Amino acid sequence: MAPKLYIAHDTCSRATQLIANELNLNLELVHFDVVGKSTSNGDEFVAVNPLLYVPCLKLDNENQDVISETIVICSYLADQHPEAGLIPAAGTLERVKYDQFLVQVATEIAQKHIPLMRKLMTPEGVEFNSNKLKKAYKLLDDRLAVNPYLFGENLTIADAYVWGTLWNSRSGVDISHLKNIAAWKERLETRPAAIKSLKDEAEIVALHKAKIAASSA
Repeated sequence: MAPKLYIAHDTCSRATQLIANELNLNLELVHFDVVGKSTSNGDEFVAVNPLLYVPCLKLDNENQDVISETIVICSYLADQHPEAGLIPAAGTLERVKYDQFLVQVATEIAQKHIPLMRKLMTPEGVEFNSNKLKKAYKLLDDRLAVNPYLFGENLTIADAYVWGTLWNSRSGVDISHLKNIAAWKERLETRPAAIKSLKDEAEIVALHKAKIAASSA
């Protein structure tokens, strides 16, 4: 039995898919419908994660442990395969600085998009969050002026996480002027692991939607 990775369409779970595919891992994908709260395989998702958000990784160990949070899942997978070079070694200062970067992406990018996408803010709040996002993306764009990926010549978890939270079109934040990010995105999405991630996600979402439609017919 393979571990189960619970995902949703166009969410940060896409980052975990990318890392799993970069590592050639055999995971069972389960789609969670964030509106209807159903899963593609019939699992009760509230029993997997009572907070009802993805991604979640249900291990195939004796206790069937569940790991949540994009950064944590990606770091766990990468730590199991240090030879892939997707993250610095645990316990090093390099790793501390790397984790700091990931947390900054979580707070200054991922979490800033969400209230904008859900139309939950006053005009002042929209301006504040939008400006925060533009500043954060400009810093990333500056990094990408030097190297093809965020931490050098090779893709790491940082790239996967930024890619999985690239919700600027949905939140209404215009970053089209940031050409290094645009080139990076194009470069990343030509990778076989990214192509597979998008394909697998689209397929399981379509199958789940068909199942929902058939059950309500």
